[in-house]
This record gives sequence, structure tokens and C-alpha cells, in this order.
Amino acid sequence: QVQLVESGGGLVQAGDSLRLSCAASGGTFSSYAMGWFRQAPGKEREFVAAITWRGGSAYYADSVKGRFTISRDNAKNTVYLQMNSLKPEDTAVYYCAAKRTLANYGVGQLYDYWGQGTQVTVSS
Repeated sequence: QVQLVESGGGLVQAGDSLRLSCAASGGTFSSYAMGWFRQAPGKEREFVAAITWRGGSAYYADSVKGRFTISRDNAKNTVYLQMNSLKPEDTAVYYCAAKRTLANYGVGQLYDYWGQGTQVTVSS
């Protein structure tokens, strides 16, 4: 059983940056591909970014490509989401998730473990 705990959310202004962290425990973190998803009020959960278990490859939603960067530190059992040039439409609860393979990385239902989420609010 893997436990995931997100942190780093907050209230920022448009154009600002934030770095989210997701700390994992209870499993072999380095054997899991990791993803970030978000859910805005009244909207469905959507894929944001994913990274392979070694961190060699990363994938992004078109809406965040060029502004967000996913990375991981397997020695610290942590995955990060660096968010730059934030926009009001990035406002959402952000969740990290883990799955054993990166196949179909954009499908949330295929992830095995989820964190509780961290709120990101971007004001205009």
C-alpha cells in the first residue's frame, strides 16, 4: 500500500509560480510511474503530467505544456510539479497518483494510489 501526501498549494496571482510536492511512503516509490491530475469546481478531473519510474520521460497535457514541469527524486520518494506562468484557469485541486506502468498515463481510473489533493488558486 502506497500513501501519497501532496503539499505546496496556495493562493497566487496570475503569472506567479508554485512548486507542488508529493511525498510517498509505504511502497517502493521508484517502481511506480507518477502522475499529476487536477479538478476544478464543477469540472471533471483532468490529466496534467506524468513521469516514468526513472524520470527519463515526461508527458504533459497541452494546456500546461511549456509552463509546468514534472520531476521526481527517488532518493526522497517525492515527485514534484513546478508550475510557472500560472493562469486563473489553473485553479483546481491538484492530486498526485501512482501506477505500476505508464501505459495510458492520462487515464485517472488506471492509477492505483491517490493523494488527498492540494488546492491551487490563481487570482487574476
